[in-house]
Amino acid sequence: MWIDVVFSGGGVKGFAFVGALEVLERSGYRFKRAAGTSAGAIVASLLAAGYSSAEMKKIMEQLNPHRLLGVPDRMVFPFYKWLRIYFKMGLYSGDFLERWLEKLLSDKGIAKFSDLPEGSLKIIVSDVSKGKMAVLPDDLKDYGMNPGSFSVARAVRMSAGLPFFFEPVSLFDGNGERSLMVDGGILSNFPLWIFDPGNELPVRPFIGLQILSRETYVQEPKKIRNAVELFHGLFTAMGEAHDEKTIEKLKESNVVFIPVNKVNTKDFQVSREERERLFRIGAEETSRFLKKWSY
Repeated sequence: MWIDVVFSGGGVKGFAFVGALEVLERSGYRFKRAAGTSAGAIVASLLAAGYSSAEMKKIMEQLNPHRLLGVPDRMVFPFYKWLRIYFKMGLYSGDFLERWLEKLLSDKGIAKFSDLPEGSLKIIVSDVSKGKMAVLPDDLKDYGMNPGSFSVARAVRMSAGLPFFFEPVSLFDGNGERSLMVDGGILSNFPLWIFDPGNELPVRPFIGLQILSRETYVQEPKKIRNAVELFHGLFTAMGEAHDEKTIEKLKESNVVFIPVNKVNTKDFQVSREERERLFRIGAEETSRFLKKWSY
């Protein structure tokens, strides 16, 4: 059975998506379209490129996530970190992440969006210069660009560009005006709306896979006790407000909630044992969902 699938953001917690995909594949589902934000954009791009869950798991097992950061030696000096954040607007360039994605995608013959079936991949990005969300490749025409000729790896790198962690990516439109593109999760961390036709029937069944902390999963109010927690709360509110209405409508019928604890979104030192635990959580929650799913 052909379905569409949407992946939320979640940083390194996104390893759980691979377990979810394994269960879906084993249950006979195949994927026509995929969409995602941040870590979800990475998994969506690999899925659209033709990677199976078994291949993704092998990549997951062999990956050294910390190498994707490309940490320079002088980063050991705390003052340099602040200088880099101030002038570069991010601790890490993101170049290593983009090159890693380019290699994986090229192994499947994918470089540009035109190498994929039309409409098969949607990537969510935040344009902080214009203060709006962009869906790639569709919205690239608004920047005077040919959507088909744009790099898939670059689009995913933009979507995974956690502010102040990775440098923003500059995108210049036909007039030479620069937009700074960052993590899509700032404005839509779980773009379930992208395949929801409202009151009409969708083209085909679709499932959303959402990584949640236990606090979010049980919908407890966040405790804001200082400026750091306020800043984090603002980011969370911005990322969830746009999606909330669609999630509330479809949470019982279309969403696999994957509660993950004890792993930080930016924990690039996550162990292989922890990755395996995330894989199992994704598989268990998806199995539980499919037992009651009747589209």
